[in-house]
Amino acid sequence: MDVNGVGWIAAIIIGGLAGWFAEMVMKSNAGVLMNIILGIAGAVVLNAILRALNIGVFGVGWTAYLITGFIGACLLIWAGRLVRR
Repeated sequence: MDVNGVGWIAAIIIGGLAGWFAEMVMKSNAGVLMNIILGIAGAVVLNAILRALNIGVFGVGWTAYLITGFIGACLLIWAGRLVRR
């Protein structure tokens, strides 16, 4: 089963990178497992948001998955900070 044109193992690796980049940009303090979860969940959430707005996805492949995961992970970190307040 493919997720945005990448396999499950690639999704875990790329999701980890996307979560780590988001952690660096948002100055969050998360571990490796949380980075992977943020990257994968961020990609899923942002794809759902883009489809709901009828915008479409950024593309197919690892680059598009990395960009989508990064932006989505940043959104999740931001939303988590709003909830904690």
